[in-house]
Amino acid sequence: MIKLLKESNRLNETLFMGGLSLLCFSFSIFRFIYTDTKVFLFLNWNLFLAFVPWAVTSVTILKPKLQTYRITIFILLSIWLLFFPNAPYILTDLFHLRLKSAMPKWFDLILILSFAWTGLVFGFLSLWDIEKILSKSMNRIWMSLISVCLLFIGSFGIYLGRYLRWNSWDIINEPFNLIYDITDRLVNPFDHPRTWGVTMFMGIFLNIIYWTFRMIKKRDLD
Repeated sequence: MIKLLKESNRLNETLFMGGLSLLCFSFSIFRFIYTDTKVFLFLNWNLFLAFVPWAVTSVTILKPKLQTYRITIFILLSIWLLFFPNAPYILTDLFHLRLKSAMPKWFDLILILSFAWTGLVFGFLSLWDIEKILSKSMNRIWMSLISVCLLFIGSFGIYLGRYLRWNSWDIINEPFNLIYDITDRLVNPFDHPRTWGVTMFMGIFLNIIYWTFRMIKKRDLD
């Protein structure tokens, strides 16, 4: 596996993301031991869900033969899009900051931001992988437009998770109820202003961060 990661130029990325994840886990365990409360242990599960889209695209990059079949790419995109909102979703866990807590508020802020940042990086790295895969069949302009749209779709997914409490696997557990909620908001947009407020502004925010990353990356290459 290490040899395969080196050949794909992903060893450093994998080690770095593993290190970030381990650091986040250590923060949460420290808080658990210090306060004897499980308040923020759920962040580890959220981070695992954020890891899934990166894991999916990484497997596809490591095994280029998978990219030769359209049906494989379609399945890949479907799974990725289903789990991608979990990556930026952790940002909304800032809602759990409390004025009164067993830990200083600054520590809880750092804790949540650490998980949120790691989740975002997992998401953006996986989106770069998607661009790399799709770039073989479309030009750069179309790929950029698709990336923008995917970030807005991810923002819609964040709304579904935070406010309607839907999870990625509910597409299997309760597909009809999930589809109803989505369809209702598409057909009757003016009846759900918060839906589109969250989607639009979170989408703009994610695009700001993502394209900032892209600019920095391009600057280093120039």
